Amino acid sequence: MIRIATDIGGTFTDLVAFNEATGELLTGKASSTPGDFARGVMNSIDHATITLQAASDFVHGCTVVINAVTQRAGVRTALITTQGFRDVLAIGRGNRPDMYNLRTAKPEPFIPRRHRFEVRERVDFRGAVLVPLQLADLDPIIAQCRADAIEAIAICLLHAYAHPQHEQQCRAYLAERLPNIPISISSDITGEWREYERTSTVVLNAYVQPITDRYLTNLEAALARDGMRCEPHVMQSNGGTTTFAAARIRPIYLLESGPVSGVMGSAIIGQAIGEHNVIFVR
Repeated sequence: MIRIATDIGGTFTDLVAFNEATGELLTGKASSTPGDFARGVMNSIDHATITLQAASDFVHGCTVVINAVTQRAGVRTALITTQGFRDVLAIGRGNRPDMYNLRTAKPEPFIPRRHRFEVRERVDFRGAVLVPLQLADLDPIIAQCRADAIEAIAICLLHAYAHPQHEQQCRAYLAERLPNIPISISSDITGEWREYERTSTVVLNAYVQPITDRYLTNLEAALARDGMRCEPHVMQSNGGTTTFAAARIRPIYLLESGPVSGVMGSAIIGQAIGEHNVIFVR
């Protein structure tokens, strides 16, 4: 059985495989294919002359998410938040990278103000409902999303980390009426306090979700066509792995999917040889 690891880089797509029976290491390298990154992965497999029927494990590192974010090449996304908190995404934090520069400008939010919507509801930080959720507020938002060809929706309600039910109700209501639009809710993505951090994280998750879904679906189909029977996994930013199915729901967890695998590998090699000061060069 063969354990396979692949990684997409800006120029090349690399592969390393380990034959568990013989101890042999196999490598493959192919040009990355930005129009269809899955093709570059399959080319690296061909270069290594690996038969996918023999694969017992497949782990993939990719730059699809970070490329979409840094290039601002995500999809048209809408944000739904608690009434009065529409501008959290634009206000951000008071810290400035250049403290004494009076002309410093914050980056433009990933969602323009016209696509940031409010609903009436209010929950305190303990999770007590102060104002019940008004689901009827979503009806004009749905109409606007259809008119503006919105491709993904992020929901971040005040103190949803303590009371996620309102977000869950919003998602269910929207999913019934906008069945083809993926919906991300902050309590699922990062159930932590601080509105700006939670809002920006769920917005980025929605922003890249359709792109990541298409990529992983194409790659999974290509692997299956070539005979791979094991379930593929993808690297997460925390150095662990997750299934393609889980990554489609929380693609923001893949933001550092490519670089982190090398760091983790270097740390493991360092432990194996008793060296704790290891320098990793990508």
